[in-house]
Amino acid sequence: MPDGNDQALDQLSLDERLARVRAGITDAASVAGRAASEITTIVVTKFHPADLVRELYALGVRDFGENRHQEAAAKAADLSDLRDATWHFVGQLQSKKARQVAGYASVVHSIDRAALVTALAVPREVPLDCFVQINLTDDPGRGGVAPDGLDELVERVLATTPLNLLGVMAVAPLGEEPRRAFARLRALSDRVVALAPEANRISAGMSHDYREAIAEGATHLRIGTAITGNRPLPG
Repeated sequence: MPDGNDQALDQLSLDERLARVRAGITDAASVAGRAASEITTIVVTKFHPADLVRELYALGVRDFGENRHQEAAAKAADLSDLRDATWHFVGQLQSKKARQVAGYASVVHSIDRAALVTALAVPREVPLDCFVQINLTDDPGRGGVAPDGLDELVERVLATTPLNLLGVMAVAPLGEEPRRAFARLRALSDRVVALAPEANRISAGMSHDYREAIAEGATHLRIGTAITGNRPLPG
């Protein structure tokens, strides 16, 4: 049973859930002939309080993901004393919010259009790491650039000095076997690497499908519920 769908999830302590996911990642990496150390686990803390982030930090977590700007900005400000914490913005991003997000996030996983590239091109002391998000569905309303527009968008990011392209990101479509979807993402990643050899990272895999993502080369996992427990309702 996938870790994120365990009905007894909230009966486990935070450190138990974290340990279980870490063990699952190590196992999946071993099966894939990879080292777990090459995989970054981003704990998505959407709807959870800043206190939970502090608990996770005390347990050794340093990468945190948020997908709503207002909530992310507030947490980043409240937790500014956690100097070595890295904030990943993993949700859809409005161009008008881009400058603000660039003020606290170290990594943006959801660049999917040229207008957003332009909006994120703000002066920074260090480059803004980013992923180009790819839409793996046939629905143009879903987040991500269509595969036929990928090369042009990648070239746009590469030509924008404040941005540092890490690679590609995607969400496996509902109703499709995740391994198959992530195999398509891996092939698209190879296309990007042909344009920019250093942009070889893949952001893919969540609570229910991180094992399949690891099997297809994911380097960054975005895991929420399996670690944080079931999310409280948004206020």
